[in-house]
Amino acid sequence: MILTVTLNTALDITYRVRSLRPHTSHRVTDVTERPGGKGVNVARVLAALGHEVTVTGFTGGATGRAVQDRLATAEGVLDALVPVTGATRRTIAVVDEHTGDTTQLNEPGPTVTPAEWSAFQEAYEGLVPSASAVALCGSLPPGVPVGAYAGLVRTAKAAGVPVLLDTSGEALRRGVAARPDIVKPNADELAELTGSHDPLRATQDARRRGARSVVASLGPEGLLAHTPEGRWRATPPTRVHGNPTGAGDSAVAGLLSGLVENLPWPDRLARAVALAAATVVAPVAGEFDRGAYEELVGRVTVTGEVSAA
Repeated sequence: MILTVTLNTALDITYRVRSLRPHTSHRVTDVTERPGGKGVNVARVLAALGHEVTVTGFTGGATGRAVQDRLATAEGVLDALVPVTGATRRTIAVVDEHTGDTTQLNEPGPTVTPAEWSAFQEAYEGLVPSASAVALCGSLPPGVPVGAYAGLVRTAKAAGVPVLLDTSGEALRRGVAARPDIVKPNADELAELTGSHDPLRATQDARRRGARSVVASLGPEGLLAHTPEGRWRATPPTRVHGNPTGAGDSAVAGLLSGLVENLPWPDRLARAVALAAATVVAPVAGEFDRGAYEELVGRVTVTGEVSAA
């Protein structure tokens, strides 16, 4: 079982309009709703790849119930969300059908009380020993300590369970210091962490700060990985166009599935890049196009070098 943690779960709502123009009314041509938040997105892709996944984090209010109702229909995904009194947030994606561009509106999430945070920690400690890997993903809702991910990383490592961290800002800085097995920042998050806009130098610095392996997302240019086993650059065979929402989460799913399947790093990276590209071209934000994935995965270019033993 792979455990994904989404402290700021969401109900993702996607509106499609013919053309998005400021200061005007719009007729929505299509609406989709699905459970969201980065770790939930990761779980959905992992389940589609055939892995059993448990989702934990917080849920509350009518929106939280809607998230759980939809999770109940997701094959291969077990709901272990912890209730809070506040309401789960909504995220709104407005897709301009004419340009293909997406405008994203993200609510802040519920305020978590100290008692609710303690209840989550207890639930998490009970789930970790049964996990083959843990993914800690996304933003922190109000009330959760900024060092929360650092503590969750240490809990997983104490249980001997590999842990991947995908967050940003101060939560990432503190989490890296707890020595996660993998961190997966994008280029901006990596630059904010290290102060360097050179991805190669920044990945090296992030490892010195505590991360065992660093996989940096370079957007349409693919992934850059710096690990104890070697350094690699993975590039998609062609530039794809569409909605990038959830592409990074699909890459995390590719990395995690490759980890638990004991794939070599180049194969993990090829899977992650193909899944990310297949998410960009999918018609629904945050889903991936399986046909595109299967067509792309064998064509991803992975170059690099293996570290000396």
